[in-house]
Amino acid sequence: MRSATRQRKLWPYKSGGLPPGQRRLDVMPRFSDMPFNSPPNPLPQPVIEVRRASEVLATIDHALIESIGPRDFTRDFHCVTTWSVVGLVWTGVPLAEVLVAAEIAQQDTEFVVVRSADQGRANFVWDDFDSSSIFVATHLNGQALDARTGGPLRLVAPDRYGYKSVKHLTSFDLRRDEPRLPAKEHLRARVALEERHPKISTRLLRYGYRAMIPPTALAARRSMR
Repeated sequence: MRSATRQRKLWPYKSGGLPPGQRRLDVMPRFSDMPFNSPPNPLPQPVIEVRRASEVLATIDHALIESIGPRDFTRDFHCVTTWSVVGLVWTGVPLAEVLVAAEIAQQDTEFVVVRSADQGRANFVWDDFDSSSIFVATHLNGQALDARTGGPLRLVAPDRYGYKSVKHLTSFDLRRDEPRLPAKEHLRARVALEERHPKISTRLLRYGYRAMIPPTALAARRSMR
C-alpha cells in the first residue's frame, strides 16, 4: 500500500502554464539515467576545473562563488521524461559571471563538455553555455545541495531539459570540435522547442518516458540507502 502511495505521488498531473508535453510533480525527486547507482561521496572542498585539452585554465571553488555573491533564483525544473517541478528556489551565481571571474574567454571554444563526479556529462554549444539563464547552484530551497540533490555544486540550466543541469560538478572541458553525443542527448535540449531527443519524435517519447517516472524515481531513492 505504501509503495502504491509513493508511486501516485510520483505520477505527474496536468497543470496550466507548463511547456509543451510537460506535467507537474509536487516533489523534486532524485532522478538519474543510472538510478541504481548510489551518488558519489561529496568532496570536502569541491572545485570545478576548467580545461582546454589537457591544460587546466582555472579552478572554481566556493571561495570564488562567494566572492561573486550568491543570490536566489526562483525557477522551474523540467525533466526530459515530462515531469516538471515549479517554483524551486536555487541559490548560486550566474555562470557567465563565474567565467568572467575565472578569466575564461571564448577564444577558440565552440562547445563545452560538462562533467560530473558520477561519470555523467552534458554537452553544450558555447552560446548556450555562456548564457544569462544558467547558474552554478550551491543550495536548493534554503538547504545546501547534498548527495540527493546533486551537491555540493550543480549546474542549473532552467531553459534546457534536466539532463543539462549536471549534478556533482567536477569540470568544464572547452572544445573547438563538436563532442560525440550520447545516444539520447540533444545538443540544445531547449524545453520551449521540445528538443527531447536528437532523432525520435517527441510525441512518441512523451508516453514511453512518462511511464518510467515512478520506477526510476523509486529506484533512485532506494539507491540512497
